[in-house]
Amino acid sequence: MHRTRSFRSVSALLAIAFLVLLAVVSLLAPLLPLDPTTTDLAARWQPPSAEHWFGTDELGRDYFSRVVYGGRISLTVGILAMAAATAIGVVVGLVAGYAGGRLDDLLMRFVDFLSSIPWMVLVIVVSVFLKPGLWTITLVIGAFSWMATARLVRAETLSLRERPYVGYARYIGVNRVLVVARHVLPDAAPTIIVAATASISNAILTESALSFLGLGIQPPMASWGSLLETAQDSLQAAPYLALIPGVLILLTVLSFNVLGDALRQSVSEGGA
Repeated sequence: MHRTRSFRSVSALLAIAFLVLLAVVSLLAPLLPLDPTTTDLAARWQPPSAEHWFGTDELGRDYFSRVVYGGRISLTVGILAMAAATAIGVVVGLVAGYAGGRLDDLLMRFVDFLSSIPWMVLVIVVSVFLKPGLWTITLVIGAFSWMATARLVRAETLSLRERPYVGYARYIGVNRVLVVARHVLPDAAPTIIVAATASISNAILTESALSFLGLGIQPPMASWGSLLETAQDSLQAAPYLALIPGVLILLTVLSFNVLGDALRQSVSEGGA
């Protein structure tokens, strides 16, 4: 048990360190001497070197710059889509769990209906009818990835509304909205945070998949997913063009999942 906890602690620290480094580099990218758009056809497909840390792409652009700016886009989509999905999921979960009765049944049947549809397919269909871009892909992912959060928050709310202090607040006539805001929502916060970390990793994966299919981020902007898409034609000449963004997507999603697992473990131990 001690070894397991130690391993989880080390994994969580490594995940946090990687995500912090990624966030700092992404935020400071405009202040760094990076230019992801300058082309040099004489320097096409150069391997990683001291001059070009990640090599160059098919147009001679510095690939390190492309990857850094692509990471900014991928993280932005992940965070904004998580915020949208969490907001919708929390509201639906709180209303369903606290109100109960027919409203709870109606909302949960709606959640079940949306969950029964492969939401990646749903996102792709909706994306076809909207102009591809950063805000479109963010809103689409956020609008169709809140169901799991709603279920978790509803389950937590069903438990919290039976607590004595919540019952007393209802008994003395405190407004329902105030009861939820002051007593239910704060106690449900750990569960919401855990769900949010999972939402970020899912959003990044979805954005990468849609951009790989050409339905996500469009040129001149680039994300890790779109870099993977453009690297398809260069796999033999420059396999690193696909390897680098692919590894970064893997490490980022893994880090968020490890962080979420650590938070979930901490919440369960705190509750015990």
